[in-house]
Amino acid sequence: MKVLIITVAGMSTRFSQSVGAPCLKCLYHEGRAKDSLLYRMLHQDGKFDRYVIVGGFMYGELETAVREQFGKFMDRILLVKNDHYADYGSGYSLYLALEKIKDMDVSQVVFAEGDLYVDRESFRKVCDSPVSVITCNQEPILANKAVAFYFDRDHRVHYIYDTEHSALEIGEPFLGIFNSGQIWKFADPARLKEITETAGDRERKGTNLELIQRYFGDLPREQYEIITFQKWINCNTVSDYRKIGRFL
Repeated sequence: MKVLIITVAGMSTRFSQSVGAPCLKCLYHEGRAKDSLLYRMLHQDGKFDRYVIVGGFMYGELETAVREQFGKFMDRILLVKNDHYADYGSGYSLYLALEKIKDMDVSQVVFAEGDLYVDRESFRKVCDSPVSVITCNQEPILANKAVAFYFDRDHRVHYIYDTEHSALEIGEPFLGIFNSGQIWKFADPARLKEITETAGDRERKGTNLELIQRYFGDLPREQYEIITFQKWINCNTVSDYRKIGRFL
């Protein structure tokens, strides 16, 4: 069974401020529901057996949209509610999704944050890879918006992110640093299940990078590949969302 996890529980504070009203940014569009980030992500690849969508903020609107706009996926969508979207970190949404599927016969899991636009060709490379996948994009690494990862001198991968959007810090020598594409593929379901079952408070309540770091941190290099997105936008504000038009 192939699973796509999409997390959209966050409060979308910066996006709502840019719109001028509370807004669930994964559903935002300017004319057609087909132009929303969630609609685009669900239609990137139709080969998944299950789509696990984790919501929280404005959850009622998400339920309605799933029911009214995504009918073709209804028999494959598992909608999960995160009641701690305001007081826990993003890791809790990922944890809830992994808990939901941990007893299923899963062969691979793709995890995508719900505020992204990516090109279909690159996304399908992620899905079609025979191994686990880390993604990156070609944007500058800016502390006020980027999730970054670097390789230490022993070629181990480390993720860094500042929840205050202030500054990034690396306290050791590194071989390379990249701007994360914020989409990952987990091709080892046994490893993923073990991480889910043994996750502590910090990993469940912190950012999703805690769980991701556990999966990839000591994974041998031959067991994953890095895929670069050719077209990628992280929609922090409505002006970011409008940049999608240049790719269409």
